[in-house]
Amino acid sequence: MPAGAPAWWRRSRLFLMPDFTYRAVAGDGRTVNGSIAADRIEMASRQLRQQGLTLLSLEPATAGKVAAAVTGSSEKLAGADDILALTRELCVMLRAGLPIDRALKVMIDMASGDKMRALLDDLLASVKGGKGLSQALDGHRALFGNFYINMVRAGEASGHLPEVLARLLAYLENTKAVRSSVISALIYPAILLVVAILSIIAMLGFVVPQFEALFADMGDALPLLTRWVIATGDVIKDYGWLLLLITAIAVYFARNWARSEQGRSSLDARALKLPLLGTVIFKYEVAKFARTVGTLMGNGVSLLQSISIATDTVDNTQVKDALRVLEPAIKRGQRMSVALEETGVFSPMVIQMVRVGEESGSLDQMMTELAQVYDEEVQAGVKRSLTLLEPFLILTMGGTIAVVIIAILMGIMSVNDLAI
Repeated sequence: MPAGAPAWWRRSRLFLMPDFTYRAVAGDGRTVNGSIAADRIEMASRQLRQQGLTLLSLEPATAGKVAAAVTGSSEKLAGADDILALTRELCVMLRAGLPIDRALKVMIDMASGDKMRALLDDLLASVKGGKGLSQALDGHRALFGNFYINMVRAGEASGHLPEVLARLLAYLENTKAVRSSVISALIYPAILLVVAILSIIAMLGFVVPQFEALFADMGDALPLLTRWVIATGDVIKDYGWLLLLITAIAVYFARNWARSEQGRSSLDARALKLPLLGTVIFKYEVAKFARTVGTLMGNGVSLLQSISIATDTVDNTQVKDALRVLEPAIKRGQRMSVALEETGVFSPMVIQMVRVGEESGSLDQMMTELAQVYDEEVQAGVKRSLTLLEPFLILTMGGTIAVVIIAILMGIMSVNDLAI
């Protein structure tokens, strides 16, 4: 703005500046909400920091109103995203110098849903009662898990809780990013599969029956393929609801079986044998295990305890069973790399990286490196598998529809031949 600008120019310039809404913590610990006019978000952030405020959030006013409307209209159960947000906010405030009890009070004021507010109230009551944060979290073990609680406990013991929370936040964000990338990559093939199934059902159940009157008097004179397609269409048209009911019942029992110990073990074993995807699933589980061990050991948790906690984070029962041998083997004085090699399950790269970490005294760093390598290979493997899966689904759908069309054309040609 020009130094000698008239008052009307300054007022109009201020009016034209976009507004930003912010939430911040003042020097005395109070939560401050407000708006500020600035050309860019960087300038707004600089102005607020000059006022001695520690920013918690800063966004355009319109986006803030939309977000407030969305969060205010729905209450969500405390889940992975809520835990991630809680960790981020607590890390910011502890790094700003606020004590834990004051930080929890601020977070209660910021909480958008009753579920999260109740959780924070309980944590604050436990902390005020003389418990440490890890002890307060232990009352919600099903929500936070052993890994999270032990990380916080290690941070309290070392006196570096803000730094440990920052590492924990990085771990949670990385885990979410990997999971989100895999899920995002699977959305299109899933939609394609559903469309393919619905298209085939529509062709057989609604289109094919329209030609029955034309073929009614043909009987065995119709080509075999035409008769087969018409019969399939009749089954779908006449017994569609029964087939749907049988499918729903089958899915119900299959789901219960999959949740059983025997069913889950069988499905996990078959999943690891799938072409292309089996290797991706295995590397995903190993990456999760390695990242957890590396993060825990890097924050002062013992190797045995890290392995025990990390093994519980693995979902595939086959991989988990292979990892369960590590803890008793290490208790007997065996090296982790030797125990991994004896399982015959893990690749030479995994064994060598663990061995290098043991010999150099930097096992936590090598486990983190291993997790990063496998994360990249998982994402590449998913993309490679989808590159092959998508054309396969398209060809299958197109081929099935082509068979139906050919069957109908063959029937029409047969009618014409008889007419001649």
